[in-house]
Amino acid sequence: MKTIRRQTLVAAALTGALSFTSAHAQQPAAGGPSTPGYNNKIPEQILTPDAVETRLGTLKFVDGVPTTETTQKVYENLDFLRGVEVFLNFIPAASLEGMRLGHVEMGATKSNQAIIFDNLMDSSPLFLTGNTDTVYCSAMLDLETDGPTVVEIPPGSGPGTVNDAFFRFVVDMGAPGPDKGKGGKYLIVPAGYTGELPKSGYFVAKSPSNVHWLILRGFLVDGKPDVASKMFREGVKVYPLSKAGNPPKMQFTNGSKVAFNTIHANNFEFYREVDHVIQKEPVDFIDPELRGLAASIGIRKGKPFAPDDRMTKILTEAVAVGNATARAVSFRGRDPKASYYPNSQWKNLFASADYRFLADQGIGGRNLDARTTFYYGYTVNTPAMIAKLVGRGSQYAISFADNAGSPFDGGKNYRMNVPANAPAKDFWSVVLYDPQTRSELQTGQPFPSKNNKRDKLIANADGSVDLYFGPKPPAGKEANWIASVPNKGWFAIFRLYSPLQPWFDKTWRPGEIEEAK
Repeated sequence: MKTIRRQTLVAAALTGALSFTSAHAQQPAAGGPSTPGYNNKIPEQILTPDAVETRLGTLKFVDGVPTTETTQKVYENLDFLRGVEVFLNFIPAASLEGMRLGHVEMGATKSNQAIIFDNLMDSSPLFLTGNTDTVYCSAMLDLETDGPTVVEIPPGSGPGTVNDAFFRFVVDMGAPGPDKGKGGKYLIVPAGYTGELPKSGYFVAKSPSNVHWLILRGFLVDGKPDVASKMFREGVKVYPLSKAGNPPKMQFTNGSKVAFNTIHANNFEFYREVDHVIQKEPVDFIDPELRGLAASIGIRKGKPFAPDDRMTKILTEAVAVGNATARAVSFRGRDPKASYYPNSQWKNLFASADYRFLADQGIGGRNLDARTTFYYGYTVNTPAMIAKLVGRGSQYAISFADNAGSPFDGGKNYRMNVPANAPAKDFWSVVLYDPQTRSELQTGQPFPSKNNKRDKLIANADGSVDLYFGPKPPAGKEANWIASVPNKGWFAIFRLYSPLQPWFDKTWRPGEIEEAK
C-alpha cells in the first residue's frame, strides 16, 4: 500500500512538472509575440535578413546561412582585405628589405662592407627622405650569419641608430646613444643567444631579428664633408664577436652620385619582399597576430609563397589599394594631432604617438596610420627623433601643402620665411622631395636643398631668411632658391640639428610655405 502511494505521488509530481514546463514554453516573451519559427521573440539585432545591401552588392542568406554565391563573394573580399592589411602592416619589414637589397645592389653583402656618402647624399640614389646635410655611413648586419656583432664607432660621430628587420628601434649611437658622442664598442646580440658574452667593454643591445640596418651620420666641418668621411673610414668597424681577435678589414663604397634603389615595391613584388623577410627571420621576431595575417594570404615560414591565379589577381588589386591608402594617409593625413601648430601645414613625423607609435602613452593603442605614414616615407626609427633632447639629436617638420592647403605644384613659385635665431645649435636645412619616390627631388641641382651653414644665404634686415621654390629663381635671389620641376609635385622637410629650447616650447616656428603670385 505504501509502495502504491509513493508511486502515485511521484507520478503526480512528474505530471505537474511537465505541465509547468509545457505551459512555460508556450508563453511568448514579455516583449511581444514570438518570432515566426521560434517559441519566443528573438531580438532583431542577432538575426540576419535573407538579403542585405552592401558595398559588395546584395548578400543573400537562407535562414542565416550564406548562399554559395554570397560565400564566394565574401571570401574574395576577405582575401582582398587581408592583402591590403598585409601591405599596410608590413611596410616596415618591406622597407628594411628594400634597404638590404639596395646594399646588395651596391655590392655591400657582408657586415664589414659599408656604403659611405663621401660627398653627401645627392638626388641620384632612391632613398627615403635622405638628407643632403650629413655624411651617411650605412651597413647591414646579419646575426644569423655572424652571431653577436660588434660595431665600433669613433668619437665625434653624429646621431647613429640600429634598427631591426621590422624597422624597430634597437639602439642609438653617437651623441644620443650611451657613448654620448665619445665613441665606443657596441655589441648587437640575438635575443635567444645563450653563448658567453664579454662582461665589460661593450654597450650591449639585444634584438629579436637577424637582419639589421646600421646608419651613422657625421656633421660637416666648415660646410665640408671631408672630416666626417675620414672619421668614418678610419674609425668605423663592424665584425663578428667571434672574430674580435682578427676582425675582417672594412670595405667602403662611395654612394654619392650613384643611382641605386633602396625603396620597397608598390606592386605584387611587395609580397615577395615580405616573404623573403618571413623566411629569413626567426618565427617569433613578430607576434602571432602579424604572422597569422601574413599566413592568411600564403606567406608562411617554411612554405613557398605560391598563390594561384585567383589569389594573384586579388593580391595585385589589394597592393594597389594598399599603396593608395598609404599615400592618402601620408600626403593627405586626417589626424589633427599631426600638426605642429594651429592652422599650420607643418606636420609631425609621429603624429600624436611615440617612436613605437603608441598613442597617448599607450591608452590609444598603436596609431596605425602614423606608423604607415612614417615607414612609407621615412627611415631610422629612434626615440631621439621625438625626444626632447635639447642641444642634441635632430628634429623634423614636414609640409605637403602650401598655407592654403594646396599640394605643391612644381610649375609654381613659392616662398618660405625662416625667422631669425633659428633654434639649432648646429644648423638648419630645408630639403625638397619627390612624392612618387619619397626621395630627393631630381632637378638640375644635385642637392635640392639649402643649409644655413653650408650655403651662403642672403639674410633679410631682421636676420630672417627667405627661401624660394620654383622652376626659375627670382632675380637676385639665386642663392636662396631651390629648383622644382614643372608637372611634378614636391614636399619639404625642415630639419634642426641639435635643436634648442624655443623649438620644443614653440616660441619659435618656421613660416608657412606660401605661393608667390
